[in-house]
Amino acid sequence: MPDDTTEVPPLLRLRGVSKSFGPVQALTGVDLDVPGGAVTALAGDNGAGKSTLIKCIAGIHAPDQGEMFWEGVRVHLHTPADAAALGIQTVYQDLALCDNLDIVQNMFLGRERVRRGQLDDVSMEQAAAATLTDLAVTTVRSVRQQVASLSGGQRQSVAIAKAVLWESKLVVMDEPTAALGVAQTRMVLDLVRTLARRGHAVLLISHNLVDVMAVSDQVAVMRHGRVVDVRPRDRIDERILVDLMTTGTSDREVSANARGTDLEGRVVP
Repeated sequence: MPDDTTEVPPLLRLRGVSKSFGPVQALTGVDLDVPGGAVTALAGDNGAGKSTLIKCIAGIHAPDQGEMFWEGVRVHLHTPADAAALGIQTVYQDLALCDNLDIVQNMFLGRERVRRGQLDDVSMEQAAAATLTDLAVTTVRSVRQQVASLSGGQRQSVAIAKAVLWESKLVVMDEPTAALGVAQTRMVLDLVRTLARRGHAVLLISHNLVDVMAVSDQVAVMRHGRVVDVRPRDRIDERILVDLMTTGTSDREVSANARGTDLEGRVVP
């Protein structure tokens, strides 16, 4: 009989991933599991290695050492097309949208649908509208709006919907709320949670600790090119997160353990 206790592998697993650029060691022995249907926040100070790591995942940089497993199978990503073929889509901070094109044209840019030798505008418009609706994006007036007319939050929503449209299993998001106002930030964070509820894995890179604590299911902390800790959201708070980012350890947590209390001062049985 099959063993029902067999562990289901994470969607993405990194083991011992290292990357250097000349004398600069950007990543050293990175281990990270990214499960499906959850938001994994990647936190760290400037220069911690976050951008290099996501570029390795996106197929832009090839690691010098280490292994990458996708749904339990070892893979080698040499180009962004390799990553996209697996279902990995990355939304960078600059969004890579064309202001002079409308939402539909942006979402299908480079992958236009053709029918009988002509662009299938009806099919593309329907697919774009359906994707936005499925993600509960309600602030866009029309999928034929030019991107130049959209707010920062709406642009971010279009970029995310574009990633989802191409059957992504993992959406990597680089600083999605940078330079957004309060209302726009809330809209984007709601969209991140919607992605997880729809079964997508999300790898969220953010300097905003409030955002990290608000939407993540687990938090991975990087420092000096290493992942120093990975833990569920309910086992971390902002003070511990700052400690881990700046020193790699948490004095507060060590003190709590020594006292036999939790982080709120309650006695641990």
